[in-house]
Amino acid sequence: MTKKLKFALFGNVHQERKSAAVQKFLAIATEKKAELAMPESFFSFLRDNMKIHVPNCEIIRDNNFTADYVVCMGGDGTFLDVASRVGDKEIPIIGINTGRLGFLASFSPDHIEETMADVYDGNFCVKAHSVLNISCDEMELKDYPYALNEIAILKHDISSMIAIHTDINDEYLTTYQADGLIIGTPTGSTAYSLSVGGPIIVPQSDTISLTPVAPHSLNMRPMVLCDDSEISLRVESRSHSFLISLDGRSQNYPDNIHLRIRKAPYCVKVVTKQNQNFFSTLRKKMMWGADSRG
Repeated sequence: MTKKLKFALFGNVHQERKSAAVQKFLAIATEKKAELAMPESFFSFLRDNMKIHVPNCEIIRDNNFTADYVVCMGGDGTFLDVASRVGDKEIPIIGINTGRLGFLASFSPDHIEETMADVYDGNFCVKAHSVLNISCDEMELKDYPYALNEIAILKHDISSMIAIHTDINDEYLTTYQADGLIIGTPTGSTAYSLSVGGPIIVPQSDTISLTPVAPHSLNMRPMVLCDDSEISLRVESRSHSFLISLDGRSQNYPDNIHLRIRKAPYCVKVVTKQNQNFFSTLRKKMMWGADSRG
């Protein structure tokens, strides 16, 4: 007898090439008599823009939902957004990659039937990915204060570099004179941090990385900390403001406020294939270590 499962389906409403994948998933869910939930915006996109028949489902409002699994249709950017909507519910997320790289959304849209069969058979792994939290002593921050990949402290595009006074566990580390500083999780080490020279860090390694963006000094190198560390920051800027970006969601703030970054009390659970290996993913997705000389 097929067990009864509930899936919350999320997707990118600006990407129509997922049509076949969504239809296949909905057909399997209907066949398995699964319960469905999805946000109103995605439901309307499927029905009105893509002309897909959507079976009866619960409409998700204000991220108030329950499910056995969350299914994310999109690329890694969509996955990060969905992870923020799942928040501390710790519902395992199945990422169906209809985007480009697909580091987080790792399942192929061509193999949805196989993926769903594995889910029902329990033939998969769930990996726990750490999350970062940011808080401010002087004010409540505007955005959802958690990030799966990274928290970036950045100058405005046309302003001068900023000074980022940095303490670790209340002990002074340094003042970064730079365009910014990326505080990253192991999951985020293959994202923004990597593009500015940060280290690749194996997932589930209980670490936080600090990677400066275009530092003024050549001896400002990336640093890796234990993830029980508390990072305290104070920014000085000639423009008297700076940006805080959480997984790409940016907000403007006045300088000289005191920020605290620490590991969040929850994790994001990501469904992976039973035999999925981080190093083979690096080689396949990022051509890591490939010899271009042929």
